[in-house]
Amino acid sequence: MKILLTGSTGQVGYELERSLQGLGEVVAVDRTRMDLADLDQVRGVIRAVRPQLIVNPAAYTAVDKAESDTELAYRINAEAPAVMAAEAKALGAALVHYSTDYVFSGHEAQPRREDDPAGPLNVYGASKLEGERAIAASGVPHLIFRTSWVYGMRGKNFLLTVLRLAKEREELRIVDDQHGAPTWSRTIADTTALILAQARAGGQPWWDANGGLYHLASQGRTTWCGFTQAILEEAGIACRLVPITTDQYPLPAPRPQFSALDTSRLQERFVLLPGWREALRLCLG
Repeated sequence: MKILLTGSTGQVGYELERSLQGLGEVVAVDRTRMDLADLDQVRGVIRAVRPQLIVNPAAYTAVDKAESDTELAYRINAEAPAVMAAEAKALGAALVHYSTDYVFSGHEAQPRREDDPAGPLNVYGASKLEGERAIAASGVPHLIFRTSWVYGMRGKNFLLTVLRLAKEREELRIVDDQHGAPTWSRTIADTTALILAQARAGGQPWWDANGGLYHLASQGRTTWCGFTQAILEEAGIACRLVPITTDQYPLPAPRPQFSALDTSRLQERFVLLPGWREALRLCLG
């Protein structure tokens, strides 16, 4: 099986390039070879590679910048996935795509299921939701994995920011009224590979029975302040931590207050997922 992997230098793409190796020939492309802002280039790469599977972790993820960079966010997060879906369908290929907890408003304090109504509060979430809908409407065999609060030991993410600032400052002021599940990029990649191994063995009937939308995130939930406390403890860093409210740290893009995802559908069908604190310990270890 030939697999086209986008965004190979991103935090999830980097882990996927490793975890997908046993499933076939992985053709990994980064932004220099396949820029999702260039839809003609997206089509051209897919037609040149002719994969049996496209795995797309690449995205526009600058949540606050997206509020003023709306056109580009939609092109990368909605139009490019639509192009991938159309090209994959023409090739008889399948598509794996990643989305976000930010498709939900977060107004209800309970984990969201796949079929719960979406209601994004910001451009980033709205653009990702449109990408999901375009893929589903295309009729291509697909898996869409919504995940949350992604971190890892490369790229730009909350974990690396906390580790850096904790060594530079005596005090960190962190929001303590937004709730979600920090999810290690390696958890996402390894879970994807395990599921795709089943798909490869099952062929088209597997996609007919199991394709669709799933929530893929660590188990449990915390706040950004709670996540920070855990990072400091696991890393053995002494730094004073001050909980603050969202109102005390205004940003251009509003965030959902409660964006934990109900992952029972994925776990009942495929594989168990780790707790967020356990995954953090493994990451830092």
